[in-house]
Amino acid sequence: MSKLATTEKVQPDWWGKIFAGAVFGLALSFGMVGLFAWLGSDGLTQTISVEKHSWRTQFNMWIIPPIWLLILSFVFMFRSAKQALIWLGGANILVYVLLYFVRGIA
Repeated sequence: MSKLATTEKVQPDWWGKIFAGAVFGLALSFGMVGLFAWLGSDGLTQTISVEKHSWRTQFNMWIIPPIWLLILSFVFMFRSAKQALIWLGGANILVYVLLYFVRGIA
């Protein structure tokens, strides 16, 4: 029997995966955009024009839904809802720890 046939199959735990993608995915997208805002061009500590500030704010606001939906769509590739919660929770911890240190440095 091949190794592929003996691997664990993806469980159809839709509600748990939707919860993980909706809650942890949204939090992860907020953290990723926060990192981009602090580490992106000019950062958040630079003095910039009102027009450039408006463009940057709008971009950061409107980039959240595509990132969140991308995470939400890929959450169904996890084998189980528990695995999705663990991986997305770990990614959230990592992103927010990085964001904490980036904000502390700036």
